[in-house]
Amino acid sequence: MGNNKIGYRTIVGKNVSIGNFTTIENDVEIGDNTWIGNNVTILNGTRIGQNCEIHSGAVLGGIPQDLKYNNEQTFLEIGNCNIIREFVTLNKGTASKQKTFIGNNNLIMASAHIGHDCTIGNNNIIGFNVGMAGEVIVGDWVNISGLTAIHQFSIIGDHSMITGLSRIVKDIPPYVLAAREPLSYAGLNAVGLKRRGFESEKLEELKSIYRVIFQQRLNVKTALEIIESDFHQSLERDIILNFIKGSKRGIIKGFVRIKTVSSSLVLF
Repeated sequence: MGNNKIGYRTIVGKNVSIGNFTTIENDVEIGDNTWIGNNVTILNGTRIGQNCEIHSGAVLGGIPQDLKYNNEQTFLEIGNCNIIREFVTLNKGTASKQKTFIGNNNLIMASAHIGHDCTIGNNNIIGFNVGMAGEVIVGDWVNISGLTAIHQFSIIGDHSMITGLSRIVKDIPPYVLAAREPLSYAGLNAVGLKRRGFESEKLEELKSIYRVIFQQRLNVKTALEIIESDFHQSLERDIILNFIKGSKRGIIKGFVRIKTVSSSLVLF
């Protein structure tokens, strides 16, 4: 184990398995029943919960890839029951938020990178080679497919799904499927929502709300006013409204189909 911080000690819980050639620095905490494979590097300031799996080559708690970082004490906090696959890199925080936070029951696939000060919720799937810049926020039950690049400060709403090879530069509202290039609204994440018990009536409500936002060619302010006045109050309606009102980067757009007719471009 490393000896990088005098006065800090590493705490290892009960029934923890640590593989060969794994390096664990001081000022690390590892919860009960966590399994750590070979050649893993766990650096100071890392906190790992119970029942996690950390596979070979992962590097947890590396210093932020941010030139403003000045060696201040910051943390990487990982919850319970997470699976972190081979060669994943999770950086700790900066003075901005003091920590990078990973919730519970997440699967982070091979070679994904999560940058400084990100906040990841619960029950998410983050695909292989996903690249996540600093201070990204991911909600719960999100599926981000492989080779997706995520711009700093982006926010991804609950129950959304992003297709592979995507480029995220705007916020992704909850419950949606985001696809195409540029990344656009492509309907509800219907399969995921059904798996989580959303009834047909609720799916129709969500479709109707997003039809106003993305398919009626209204500006966002007008669309939100219509939703507040014409749709009955519900938990999901208010989550959508609050998400869009709180978006600083703006949300993705609806898809515009381009069709060629007689050598002319017609938008419809």
